[in-house]
Amino acid sequence: MAISAQDVKKLRDITGAGMMDCKKALSQADGDFAKAEKILKEMGLAAVAKRQDRATENGRVFVKSNGKKAVLLSLSCETDFVAKNKDFEKLGEDICDVVLEKGYTEVNDELHQMVNDLIAIIKENMALEKLVVVDVAGYAATYIHGEGSVAVLVNLSSDKSEIFDDEEFKTLAHDLALHAAAFKPQFLNEKNIDKAYEDEQKSIFQAQVEQDEKLASKPEKVKEGIINGKMQKLYSEICFEDQKFVKDDTKSVKQAIDEVAKKHGAKVAIANYFVFQAGVKN
Repeated sequence: MAISAQDVKKLRDITGAGMMDCKKALSQADGDFAKAEKILKEMGLAAVAKRQDRATENGRVFVKSNGKKAVLLSLSCETDFVAKNKDFEKLGEDICDVVLEKGYTEVNDELHQMVNDLIAIIKENMALEKLVVVDVAGYAATYIHGEGSVAVLVNLSSDKSEIFDDEEFKTLAHDLALHAAAFKPQFLNEKNIDKAYEDEQKSIFQAQVEQDEKLASKPEKVKEGIINGKMQKLYSEICFEDQKFVKDDTKSVKQAIDEVAKKHGAKVAIANYFVFQAGVKN
């Protein structure tokens, strides 16, 4: 039977599939829209299977909180063009909503299917690379940089929950998220540093001191002091709390937090934080 351009457009509006695929599906279904939708889905699933081996080196990251839970996720795709596509952006937002609404804590078949449905329409390989769901300690500061290149969650706790409604605190929380996006701290503080990593760095500094001819005649205590100084400098570079605060480099992040907390007679701490980068395999 003859398939009109109006029918093709109608099916395209319903499914989001390409015009030629819609025309082909309608022809095979003899104009039956329900059958045509089923055919398009089958065509899409077959196309998805063919695209699974294509490299996904671009993408977008997302973060969303409902006040009790927060979710961060990383979606990858083949091209930067698709990473900026509104449907791709909507997919990430929709996955965040589904995760929060249904209480999911890990990637499952439903979420994979959401990705596959868009692959069938856009015809480019995509993947849900990483998903993290976090219990909000008290206040969740979220931030997305640029067009989804970096997503940040800073999870803050306090012994006085009323501070979460204070505008100065909210500004601080937002600035902490900005800081994490800019400096991407590796650890929260010295206590959280991986022991193997710390020992490796210390051994490097020890070797540097031992090989420095100018320090050869110095007492061991002096050498130890130099090594400790190097370690402290390292902590200030890789630890969130020890880094110079992005909005005021005369103080550390910890000092900035303590100043605001003291004004309210409260204790405030970073419970945990997460920084996701688009295109980075986790």
